[in-house]
Amino acid sequence: MIQRVAPNKRLEATRGSRSRLKLFGGLRRRRMFIIEDEQHAEPQAGEFELIADAVAELKRRAMLPWDQPPNVAPCLSWRTCGRTYEIIEYDTSVRPWKELRRTPYLEVSCAGVQWLSSPDLE
Repeated sequence: MIQRVAPNKRLEATRGSRSRLKLFGGLRRRRMFIIEDEQHAEPQAGEFELIADAVAELKRRAMLPWDQPPNVAPCLSWRTCGRTYEIIEYDTSVRPWKELRRTPYLEVSCAGVQWLSSPDLE
């Protein structure tokens, strides 16, 4: 169902809202966050309604060993490779989904864990 509002109005859901809906130009936009391994162009399991939930999943992965799933790289040179996790924000009200933002967050490799964006900002 599409909710219409005056075309000159821009409304955003509050930070605590679970619906994660935004109204732009009178049309309802739904946001979804996906984690992707940028180095291997590999989407990771899970779709998140809140960016905080996606960041929480990356915090969990940061605590896991680099050479164990889901952190172990899928390539043959996994011992010297790693993963660079990004959080991608999509507008799911359109087909295909429209990418709105892509932010590198976390690198995991044999050298260790490095946060590329602060996990505490979200």
